[in-house]
Amino acid sequence: MSESAAAELTDAQRLLVDLVSIPSPSGEEAAAARRLVDFFEAHDRDVWIDEVGNVHAPANDDVLLTSHIDTVPGDIPVEIEGEGEDRELWGRGSVDATGPLAAMAVAAVATGVSFLGVVGEEVDSRGARHVIESDRAEPGAVVNGEPSGWTGITLGYRGLLAGTYVATSESGHTSRPENNAIQDAMDWWSRVEEEFDPDEYLPVFERVTCKPTSFEGGTSVDGLSVEATMEVQLRVPPKYTVDDVREIADGQLDIGTVHWYDHVPPVMESPRTPVARAFRAAIREAGGDPRLLRKTGTADMNVFASAWDCPMVTYGPGDSDLDHAPDEHLRLAEYDRSIDVLIDVCERLTEVDA
Repeated sequence: MSESAAAELTDAQRLLVDLVSIPSPSGEEAAAARRLVDFFEAHDRDVWIDEVGNVHAPANDDVLLTSHIDTVPGDIPVEIEGEGEDRELWGRGSVDATGPLAAMAVAAVATGVSFLGVVGEEVDSRGARHVIESDRAEPGAVVNGEPSGWTGITLGYRGLLAGTYVATSESGHTSRPENNAIQDAMDWWSRVEEEFDPDEYLPVFERVTCKPTSFEGGTSVDGLSVEATMEVQLRVPPKYTVDDVREIADGQLDIGTVHWYDHVPPVMESPRTPVARAFRAAIREAGGDPRLLRKTGTADMNVFASAWDCPMVTYGPGDSDLDHAPDEHLRLAEYDRSIDVLIDVCERLTEVDA
């Protein structure tokens, strides 16, 4: 990045650029967490890092602003391109979710609300899970940081059910008609897919999406059996519970076993909660047209909603189509505007509770 581009940055933009410039793939968030600590300490805020690496800056808990520190792997040179309102920051995490993370840190300092930066969202949400399993009190409202565009408010995410299917069969000549373990695995998964085969006009958010993520199979080392192992994921819409989907999938199982090791419930928040209303008002005040979104993936909002009964939304600058992409970049003007919206929202919510 040129010295002239760096010199033109505001303090809020400098935090963003610094965080994007620090590699923070899942499991390697410590340096980025330290930069967040330095930011809060420079603004006379209490801040600490817990045993799993989450950054806590507690304050007015009427509102908790939270986003994840980790990114997916990928080396994208950090550059600022363009001029004026068209300036863009390129780099891994600029959209998912370092942009929302930095915006929330700045807004938390400006308004005196609580902040939480969590680790491991891109892998297993271990940071968010650690928080809800600790003795942290439920906040008044949660704003989770993920890219929605500065005018977008995400109210819903599908849930997740993930498991490992394992089957074994006796080895034999391939001319024999009996299924081997590989065919057993394929047959089970075909039945699961058929069970959840959607109407083609049904929105993706409302479907159960079935996806195998890896497969290993073949003759065992001793040559006496055929083995098959398949990793699978099912995305769960709010009309189902995760247990519903698991029961249906298990009901298609004739041969083999499945170990279900991850389950995250779906979440769908009302657009009429105080936090959703505050966002709509703040976006309009900033000259935008609010958009209510439902995402087909899963986020830390699912984890928080499984434990806390407070209103919540997900919000943040950036185009989610650029999540994990090789051309990930964020317009600095959109980042700035999202901070203005977050500050307005926090002020509205803390005034109501004052």
